Amino acid sequence: MAIENGSAFLLKIGNGSAPPVFATMAGLRTTQLSVNGEPVNVTTKDSGGWRELLSGAGVRSVSVSAAGIFTGSGAEIRLRGHALAGTIDDYELSFESGERMRGRFLVTRLDYAGDYNGERNYTLSLESSGAVVSL
Repeated sequence: MAIENGSAFLLKIGNGSAPPVFATMAGLRTTQLSVNGEPVNVTTKDSGGWRELLSGAGVRSVSVSAAGIFTGSGAEIRLRGHALAGTIDDYELSFESGERMRGRFLVTRLDYAGDYNGERNYTLSLESSGAVVSL
């Protein structure tokens, strides 16, 4: 696997249509993706003292965190609307290799901060709702 440029790790938000058209969240400086799995334990007395997990079972989720400089882009305004309304929408993560991941996410956190004579920045957190697919 080749080394990839972090600046090419982009978060995109859908426009609400079907199929969605995605716009890149402008101003992001950091983006993080976590794939989470909650296993189902099927250990019995016959397991010889070792834990056994059931393959393909349990709850899987994807978490996304990002931080950046507020630019007032349409994508940022749309994300803020979702955060205030608690609505779920389509999001896409794209990578330098051309790989993409797409799914529906809920904005679980949106923070704004700024200093006197400095830029306004924000951090956000998204949690998946339903399947996240690799394209």
